[in-house]
Amino acid sequence: MVMLNILFDHMRWEEKALYNACEKKGIDFSLVDAEKIFIDLTSDAKPKEVGDVVIQRCVSHFRGLYATAALENAGVTVVNRYRTSETCGNKVLGTLALKNAGIPTPRTCIAFTPEATMNALQELGYPAILKPIVGSWGRLVSLVKDKTSAMVALEHREMMFPIYQIYYAQEMIKRPPRDLRVFVIGDDVPVAIYRVNETEDWRTNTARGGRVERCPVTDTIRDLALKSAEAVGGGVFGVDMMESNGGLVVHEINSTVEFKNTVPATGVDIPGMIVEYALKVAKR
Repeated sequence: MVMLNILFDHMRWEEKALYNACEKKGIDFSLVDAEKIFIDLTSDAKPKEVGDVVIQRCVSHFRGLYATAALENAGVTVVNRYRTSETCGNKVLGTLALKNAGIPTPRTCIAFTPEATMNALQELGYPAILKPIVGSWGRLVSLVKDKTSAMVALEHREMMFPIYQIYYAQEMIKRPPRDLRVFVIGDDVPVAIYRVNETEDWRTNTARGGRVERCPVTDTIRDLALKSAEAVGGGVFGVDMMESNGGLVVHEINSTVEFKNTVPATGVDIPGMIVEYALKVAKR
């Protein structure tokens, strides 16, 4: 029998739902707290706490990323894989993967000084978006409406950790007050949602007040989501899209996707599907 682990560092709704899905299916599994284990990088043996396949669910991007690398080196199957998580967790790498796969994505520039970033923003046109290359929940994402607001945002970033001084500037897509999150599990697209925010906050993240509405999974949405997932190596994702005048554009792919708002709103058993996918991958 395949032994499955759920690797976590904070027990959120999602991890509890995965736990319940494993219990309901009667599979051999256990929880592994990433804050309490160590992994010998110089050994070929996997940690005694770890079985055949791990669903990686750490809130900390870097903790989950390097735990995945170490576990894979010990021969453990991890969902999602290291290279996939690295690409999805870094907006620069993610944009390059989408562009190279021919997937429509917002025009985006990278710069390494405030001066060069101002030139990039001038080229993109105002209003524009400044994002950290690593981050989630809309944190440190800035809407810059003109040169003055851009200069202020960049001045603040210069006081932060060096990774925040890699400047990722993106055109602002003219869209409705919503975006799409499309769930991909292997080669299946079981559900999609609109994240709607009609408040003064232009960000649609549900962590910032976005409302969840079910979105029909059209052939166009399905094909674009699967192509996006393939571009980063395949696995379990939340593919974020926006409706533009020219059609759908993909702006981000989430590798450790949250679903606590989606399951109640849609009734789709996402945690059960993720568990089934992990077991399937382990048996390959």
